[in-house]
Amino acid sequence: MATVMEFASPVDEFPLGTVFENLPEVTVELERLIPDESLIIPYFWVRGAEAKDIEAAFEAHRGFESVRLIDDVDEEYLMSAEWNDEYYGLLSALAHASIVVLSGIGTKEGWKFEVRGETRERIGEFRSDCQAHDIPIEITAVHSLLPAQGDGYELTDTQREALVLAYEMGYYDSPRAVSLEEVAAELGISQQSLSSRLKRGNRRLIERTLASE
Repeated sequence: MATVMEFASPVDEFPLGTVFENLPEVTVELERLIPDESLIIPYFWVRGAEAKDIEAAFEAHRGFESVRLIDDVDEEYLMSAEWNDEYYGLLSALAHASIVVLSGIGTKEGWKFEVRGETRERIGEFRSDCQAHDIPIEITAVHSLLPAQGDGYELTDTQREALVLAYEMGYYDSPRAVSLEEVAAELGISQQSLSSRLKRGNRRLIERTLASE
């Protein structure tokens, strides 16, 4: 059965964490990705800084060869990275266990990931690999992907909770009855975490309904 795990990792454990030394206020968000043996994760977003400062802010790291600016959309900057496949780190462990990264968000406080393994054994393989290579992760949640009340949407409990509460509070009304901040406060989580849950939940609903027709 497919299993979702959420975990945190120190800021300097992931190669892109070098940006926070020069731009501590930025947020880095990885695109949804499916690692393979080539460790290709081409795109990620950066927000909270000026475009002219971003490329130079990524200090050299053994984990990547280069980082460059691709585009900007509403003060969010799309970047691409060329990775060093000789560096064994978090990406390597994810790739070798064939783990899908649903989300990866970094701030100066650290990294938070939500990943999915097609089986619980895959998740266990990833955890063992991290232990064997001294890759520090702190697991915060593990749960199976079960259909929501038999409808086959395969939402996680946290995604379902966020979507339903946002709907009930009027976040999806036009005009909106509440802000993202108000819904997040009701759940006791950050706006960033709520935004990520809503985005992933909506993506899954579309994938399992409209896109599957």
